[in-house]
Amino acid sequence: MRLPVLLLSVLTFHAAATAAEYDLPARPDTVAWGYYSGQSKPVLTVHSGDTVRMQSLSTCGTPERMIAAGVKPEDIPAYTAPIYDQVKDKGPGGHILTGPVAIAEAEPGDVLEVQILKVDLDANFACNAFSVGKGFLPMEYPYSRFKIVPLDRQKMIGHFAPGIEIPLRPFFGSMGLAPAGGKIDSAPPFVHAGNMDNKHLVAGTTLYIPVAAKGALFQAGDGHAAQGNGEVDITALETYLSGSFRFIVHKNKRLLWPRAETPTHIITMGFSPDLKTATEHALRDMIDYLVTERKLNRDDAYMLSSVAVDMEITQLVDGNVGVHAMLPKQIFKR
Repeated sequence: MRLPVLLLSVLTFHAAATAAEYDLPARPDTVAWGYYSGQSKPVLTVHSGDTVRMQSLSTCGTPERMIAAGVKPEDIPAYTAPIYDQVKDKGPGGHILTGPVAIAEAEPGDVLEVQILKVDLDANFACNAFSVGKGFLPMEYPYSRFKIVPLDRQKMIGHFAPGIEIPLRPFFGSMGLAPAGGKIDSAPPFVHAGNMDNKHLVAGTTLYIPVAAKGALFQAGDGHAAQGNGEVDITALETYLSGSFRFIVHKNKRLLWPRAETPTHIITMGFSPDLKTATEHALRDMIDYLVTERKLNRDDAYMLSSVAVDMEITQLVDGNVGVHAMLPKQIFKR
């Protein structure tokens, strides 16, 4: 069987015949509030090839905030209140992330393949909000707003307003690994992946992340029912999700930035406080992919990136802005 095109000819730890499946609920003892850390103790340890179903909170805030905005108390998942009441280790960021999950075989210098097998909506509502000093146009919106958006999980539509229906494509805004050292803010995405807010990372997509800490220490959260590229007011359709992830360790695979593969595209990414620098990172990694994986020379790789690759702004509001390059796989006939 052919390996995914992104990681051809790579030694992997993948014992499919003995792979196990786990459930990881969101509880006060299974979440990390606002950070990724190489010093975190795993809440679950699995092996390469195993699958974990992970439950996550929204970023809509406390039950009291949601109820005040019109959400029925019975519609708020029961695990919300205990986490807000009992978790004391918070920050420096604000995302409530489930994990970390350690993959026993993963070591610095490896690549962790994260197969996003399934993403389920766990609530019938989402929220969108902006606040003072946040978002891409803070000087034009010097106040706060908070909006509840009902979700139709059968039709997969969000009812934003009368006459406005948003197709739902749920994905985790934050999926990432621990850095080599201590805590880092959950908000800015970087080489560890993290808060990428990339709307293409839906079920059926595979994410590849360079490993910096022993065990990799994967975390996920910041559930989105839908989002536009840019995420300009700083939130998407924020909601509760459960996701099933299969983890595969690739030993000694060189990878500088996170990459992804969808059924139709290869995606390279760049993150930086500067939009131009982030774009350069994503483009250089696409050129590197075309040279190392598709065996083009650097000149042709640069040219192909100009005529076939779409450079897209992922998000503009998370400290490090994000850019991703979209390469359609259909152009390759062999």
